[in-house]
Amino acid sequence: MSQLFKENCINLDESSQLCTADEVKLFLGDLDSWSIVFDGMEKLERVFRFNTFAEALKFTNQIANEAEQQGHHPKLTTEWGKVTVSWWTHFLGGLHKNDFIMAARTDSLY
Repeated sequence: MSQLFKENCINLDESSQLCTADEVKLFLGDLDSWSIVFDGMEKLERVFRFNTFAEALKFTNQIANEAEQQGHHPKLTTEWGKVTVSWWTHFLGGLHKNDFIMAARTDSLY
């Protein structure tokens, strides 16, 4: 498991920068089953599988609690048997280290 889950998100401001291509490659290499999707900007995405809707919903709520604690929020799609999680930094329009930290924290909840 990535050690990124031990880190906390930082507050961002106008001087904050997106990850470089090398940083994205490095951080993504520490995460299992996450992929980069592009829909106008880069995002991290992973689908988590469950046996019931109740399990998927419980996981969704765990992610929501973690997101609130860290002040960084994902797109969550909860369906029967699966949760799709997307992380990106809205403020910057792409991927910041915070997104990789939260992906690792999401993995630790699973």
